[in-house]
Amino acid sequence: MIRLEKRPTPSRFWSLSTPLIAVILTMIAGGLMFAALGQDPLEVIRVIFWDPLFHERFAAFSRPQLLVKAGPLILIAIGLSLGFRAGIWNIGAEGQYIIGALCGAAFGLAFWPSEHPLIFPGMIVAALAGGMLWAMIPAILKIKANTNEILVSLLLVYVAEAILASAATNWLRNPDGQGFPGSRNLARHAGTNNPEIWDGTGIHLGVVAALIAVIAAYVLFQKHLLGYQIKLAGQAPRAARFSGVSPARMVLLCLGVSGALAGVAGVFEATGPAAQITIDFNVGYGFTAIIVAFLGRLHPIGILFAGLLMALTYIGGELAQLLLQVPAPAIQAFQGMLLFFLLALDVLSNYRLRIGRERVA
Repeated sequence: MIRLEKRPTPSRFWSLSTPLIAVILTMIAGGLMFAALGQDPLEVIRVIFWDPLFHERFAAFSRPQLLVKAGPLILIAIGLSLGFRAGIWNIGAEGQYIIGALCGAAFGLAFWPSEHPLIFPGMIVAALAGGMLWAMIPAILKIKANTNEILVSLLLVYVAEAILASAATNWLRNPDGQGFPGSRNLARHAGTNNPEIWDGTGIHLGVVAALIAVIAAYVLFQKHLLGYQIKLAGQAPRAARFSGVSPARMVLLCLGVSGALAGVAGVFEATGPAAQITIDFNVGYGFTAIIVAFLGRLHPIGILFAGLLMALTYIGGELAQLLLQVPAPAIQAFQGMLLFFLLALDVLSNYRLRIGRERVA
């Protein structure tokens, strides 16, 4: 028989090698799925992982876009990693991303068509506040009513999507849009534009914010007492309480920061690549960032590389759809396999497999 036996201490080998093995298994399982769909699996894998970086026709455009796609994923995943390390599970970053984008866009459109230089910074502050306040709902309910933050934050995503649909078709709709849903084009107006740092690349301030978040999180976890308290709260909750760490304050902090970062990622996207608020503005970055956080082992540097890898699957997946007519749901399933294998293999960090007959006393 096969059984799991708990390790005395977590395996360092499995902790470090799990992401790489999960990527390899995802390629194998994904290749089988693509073959079942009538595609050449090796060609699809090549188009997804190789062509965006090295194909002479696509690389010049795809390489800068890698940073643009990775920016919101890294920004959201850094915020999520704080809570995950502390044992606080924010699964609703997608909703906080939406609300942050709506608050930021509403602030900018309230001053339309002014081009005052303080409008865009004000949009960032509004997005931070919006994402944070949306995350405070599951935080306060957990503290006051002992609700499950996983369920509450997840259900609030659907509420945020309903608010997004209302905004795009009603109170944020472009009055000059001839009745079509969607806000004014925020990226084409100087007052609300998220400017490119390097012309022609699409790289904007959201990419810089993501890199700053990585550095700040690294300093927090490696050099600051708060980072130690966050890790202690997740690994030894009783010891954390005895050392003076307040569970309620930790919930507020972790959910608040993750909501704020998700919100600001939303406004950077709304004023940059997406350019406006539409019904389908959210593309799942909040959920994909969960994969990024775990693939990066909740470490800031790991999250940076994991975000780039997931961005590569986005860009390569779009190329595969365009060049090979691979269905979009197949690409989404391929991305989901990564989390499946990652979580499955993560068990081996704390348990070892034992094969053989169970001894009977």
